[in-house]
Amino acid sequence: MLTVSTVNVNGMRAAAKKGFVEWLAASGADVVACQEIRAESSQLPPDVVAPRGWHARHAPCSAKGRNGVSVYSRVEPEEVRVGFGEPEFEDSGRYLEVHLPGLVVASLYLPSGDVGTPRQDEKERFMAAFLPYLAELRGKSEAAGAEVIVAGDWNIAHAGIDLKNWKGNQKNSGFLPEERAWLGRVFDEAGYVDVQRKLDPEGPGPYTWWSYRGKAFDNDAGWRIDLVCTTPRLADRCTSVVVERAETYDARWSDHAPVTATFDWHFPG
Repeated sequence: MLTVSTVNVNGMRAAAKKGFVEWLAASGADVVACQEIRAESSQLPPDVVAPRGWHARHAPCSAKGRNGVSVYSRVEPEEVRVGFGEPEFEDSGRYLEVHLPGLVVASLYLPSGDVGTPRQDEKERFMAAFLPYLAELRGKSEAAGAEVIVAGDWNIAHAGIDLKNWKGNQKNSGFLPEERAWLGRVFDEAGYVDVQRKLDPEGPGPYTWWSYRGKAFDNDAGWRIDLVCTTPRLADRCTSVVVERAETYDARWSDHAPVTATFDWHFPG
């Protein structure tokens, strides 16, 4: 069995103090993708930078205190790629890809955006450049007999069942018609499969992010924006997807919950 987890840690220095280290140590995952590290490796404790039993790869952002993605794998990567070939985003800490035997796993932190601001323009530029890369990655990997997992914070809710207050968010970044259409193209044109929705097509949720404001977590007024997307053959072998939602508000170490997917698949050899 192959188990892959993804989580936006919302600042690794804080998360490490509040429970991430213990969660990672107890994890039965083969690969863990993390987003929004917001720190250089030199600023992080050893049990985060190079924890025992893991091969850790980190891609910080050139702008200090922002973004950052990591991948932890039990198997040592054969190749590591930072960025996806678009100069604007090469050192932005938003994409890290590790090549394992028969499997490519990427950690993605797609820009969040904000309607009517340069942040939304940045998000749109990222999406425009990233979609053809996803299609190319799938094509090259499948030709080589490998599967692909792109896991992370996609910062888009695809459908009304993916967020609690969908009616009130139709003009907000993360649920704009053009963003949702783009994510549809990731599935329909690039050919990736959202394994949560493959197993649970009806919803609602399960949500993966809840605002710290108000009673969003207590009322489960969340968004499902942390996705595990895979090539079709691997998606067919997905046996479970679990959102590791904290039992209480105080037990959270991020405003996101880890998403863990299990596949009836093993590394070749």
